[in-house]
Formats: sequence, C-alpha cells, structure tokens
Amino acid sequence: MTPTTNRRLRIGIGGIGIESSTFCPHRSTTDDFRQTRGQDLLDRYTWTRPGSDLAAAVEWVPLLHATSLPGGPVEAASYLTLKDELVTRIRRAGPLDGLVYDIHGAMSVVGLTDAEADLTEAVRAALDSVGTPDGTGRPMISAAMDLHGNVSRRFAEPVDLLTTHRLAPHEDAWETRERAARNLVRCLRDGVRPHRAWVQVPVLLPGEKTSTRLEPAKSLYASLAEIEKLPGILDAALWVGYAWADEPRCKAAVVVTGEDAGLAAAEAEKLARRYWDARRDFVFVGPTGSAEECVERAVVSSRRPFLISDSGDNPTAGGAGDLAYMLGKLLENDAIRSGRVTAVHPGITDPAAVARCFEAGVGAEVTLSVGGKVDAHHGGPYELTGTVVALQHATDQKDRAEGGAYDRGVDMAAVRTGGLTVILVERRKPFHTLADFMGPRDGGLGIDPRTYDIVAVKIGYLEPELYDMAADWLLALTPGGVDQDLLRLGHHRVERPLYPFDEDAYAGGGPDLTAVRLAPLDG
Repeated sequence: MTPTTNRRLRIGIGGIGIESSTFCPHRSTTDDFRQTRGQDLLDRYTWTRPGSDLAAAVEWVPLLHATSLPGGPVEAASYLTLKDELVTRIRRAGPLDGLVYDIHGAMSVVGLTDAEADLTEAVRAALDSVGTPDGTGRPMISAAMDLHGNVSRRFAEPVDLLTTHRLAPHEDAWETRERAARNLVRCLRDGVRPHRAWVQVPVLLPGEKTSTRLEPAKSLYASLAEIEKLPGILDAALWVGYAWADEPRCKAAVVVTGEDAGLAAAEAEKLARRYWDARRDFVFVGPTGSAEECVERAVVSSRRPFLISDSGDNPTAGGAGDLAYMLGKLLENDAIRSGRVTAVHPGITDPAAVARCFEAGVGAEVTLSVGGKVDAHHGGPYELTGTVVALQHATDQKDRAEGGAYDRGVDMAAVRTGGLTVILVERRKPFHTLADFMGPRDGGLGIDPRTYDIVAVKIGYLEPELYDMAADWLLALTPGGVDQDLLRLGHHRVERPLYPFDEDAYAGGGPDLTAVRLAPLDG
C-alpha cells in the first residue's frame, strides 16, 4: 500500500449499533433507533470538528449512524431498511479512503445468525465498489466496538482494524471511537495494511462478572496498552462477548493488529490464554442475592440511599424493561408498604398505564395494571393502586448533547403507594443519572433518588453517578431476558463446549487457542 501523504484523506463515518437479547420477547424496530446523518452525525465526535488535527487532515463524510437502546432482536424489515440506507449512502459517497465503522457488535436480527457479519460484508462490497480517491488499493474499515460485542471470523475478515472499549462501565466509549479513527488515519498515511491475529475463547460471561472495576478484568484490560507499545503492534483488543444471545458467535474473542504478523499472533494467544486461565476468577461486581433477600437487607440497613439492581430486566443490557417482578417484591415488604421505609423504583415500561396517569392528573388516585405486557413470562402485570404524584411529557425533556438512544425523551408518570414511588415510562428508558430522575432544569418529575431510603433500578452494574450515590448496593439476581443466571436461560445454539455451561469440558487440557492469522486486505 502506498502512503497517502500528498492529499487530504476522505473517510466515511457510519454504522448500526444495538445489543440484542434473544431471550427478550421485545422486538426492536426502526422507531427504536436514533438515526443521525449529515452535520448532526459529524457533531457527535470531537475529532471531526474544526480545530482538531483529524479535521484538518481528513474530509469526514457522514453516512448513516443508527443506535438503539438494547432490546430484543431487530425485526428483519427494520434491519434491511437501515442496512440498505447505509450501503446506498456509501455507494453515493464516491471514492473513500476508508470508513470509521461505529457499531456495537451484539446486534441480533430475526432470521440471521450473525447480523454484524451480514452487515459488514455488504459494507465491504459497497466500499470496494466506490474504490479509493487515487484508484489504488481498497478502502479500509476501522471498527469501534463495545467489549460486550461478538467477533466471529466471518465478521473479522472484511475489517482492517478492530478495537473496543477497555472500561466497563464504558467511560471510554468516545475514546474508543477516536482510537479507531486515529488508527485508520495512521495506517492510511503510513501506507500500512495491518495483519490481524484473531482467536475466540470458549468462555461466555455476563458483563456484571467482567467489570474492569475488579480483577481479573482490571488487569487484563490494563495490559492492552502495554501490548500496543511493542514494536510492530498497532492495537490489542479483548471482547468478553454478549451473554444473552443464543448464537454460535457468542463467546470471548481477542484481536491483535499490527505489521508484525508473528508477534501479533503470539500476543493474541498469550492474551487468550490469560483470559481462559482466569475464567473461574471472575465474580459479580457487587454482593448478590434474590430479590427478596436484597429488599430485606436494604430495609434493615442504616446506609442511605441503598441501591438495588433489578438486573434480570435491565433495558441497557437488552431486557424488556416492563417486568413488575421487583415491584411486587418491594410491596411485599411491610416496612415499605406501610411507609416506614421509602423507596423509588424507576423505569417500568407501560404506555397504557402512563396514559391513564396523564388522563387522571396529579393528585388523582389510580388503579393500574402495571407491566408484564411484553415479557409476560415472569409474573405478568401487577395491579397497583396509588396516587399520581408527578407527570412529565417527552416534549418537556431535552436530549443530552452527547446523543445516543439512551437519551430520548419519554412520557413519564410517578405513582406513590405507601412508602414506594414507582416511575412508569411510555417507552423503554434507563435511569442512570440524577437527570433521568429529576428532569431538566425547566421542569420534570423532580424526584431526587438521594432522598429515598432505597432505590431499586433496572440495571446491572451501577453506572458512575449511581455508583457514587450509593451508600450501599446489592445486585439482585432477578429473572428476565438478561438473567444473570445463564444456566437457567436455556442456551441451545451456542457452540459447545463453552464455559460456564461445560465446567469440566477441558479437564484434560485447555482448548486450542491458536490464533488465526488474517492476511492484510490489500486487494
């Protein structure tokens, strides 16, 4: 590949990103995706803006970026609509030196077994059809991914560069995207077509057991920067995979990229072996218990606020978000039901219940059939009688500047019964920050979770603001589409043997972790 030093590079930006639980009965459609195009897409990134060195060196070409709150598999027609637009925009963009491919990596689509591979093959074909501005070589693809994504060989082969987050929670998400962009620009400027060493590790663990706040993930991910310092290595990446999809590609993976094919393979194999050897050392990021145990321990604790994760129905992992299971457990407790202990439980999705609250108005007593309409497999709806204490229209909310599907406005209603305040939402919404509870400065629900004894959130590991808020915390092992107990979910399409499903499959020796050397895509 000839170095490109005598002209400004021309690089596209686009991708489709969602985390999809195949155990969740929810189905994702185009309406669930925040779709960004044109200048709005470029404005997502700091490094595309005037004043950035990458803005001066590159003409950034916005294509389509579509991102959704995690959920169930994407309906086939919706996927094809988004895929076709992305591919069409690439073909219409004209010659491109490369593409920053901003995706998640755990998208499932009804009828497909490897959605990212299907999408990437179409993207690669479109890029190859437009060629490069100087007519030599093939456009390069640099993928920025979530470490909870999956990396099959079929997906990895058409991609020149792959990198992923190194923190969970993903406080480095924007840094990951910038690293993908800089790696791409560096390779194009230097005329480098990198070798890729790929290896899958037969381990599948939930994110709540692989947080980089704790060992062994903390050290494993910290080691990636050290591997990159080796001469001939450009990037080292480790994916834990996505535990709540039942597909053959779902397992941990390592990709090491660089000019030295032998060294990349050796480092990939060492990293894969370290991950395999540590598989039994991964533990939940916090103390755990059943819903009943967590509620009881929170009630008797003197530490306030006490947070409980309703982990099995976490919408930011792919849960339906409409289970009333935890609601029932909270109101079974006499201290909460009587009001001696206060609790807030945000985020049960039920558009009909929210509409009924708006009809009744603040101060009205309502009887509602709450939740259990989408995921009806874990107790069904809960009959709730209480007083409407707050309402907020979606139009009164402001999308946060950093964008993303998590920040879309939704109609919300707060209903109080005894010591419990339940926040109902008309569409799936996470509660990760104070602003999610309290609303914008010019109005909102005005609920401050810090003033409650207990905060029971549909989440797994706590996001930074909740983590800082919590005086104490328990991870409730509740049922749902993203159940932390993988063995009771019923995986049957994953490739076996696979830890933890097959605890002793390699008792006589470890799995073959020889890296596959993927040759440079020099065309």
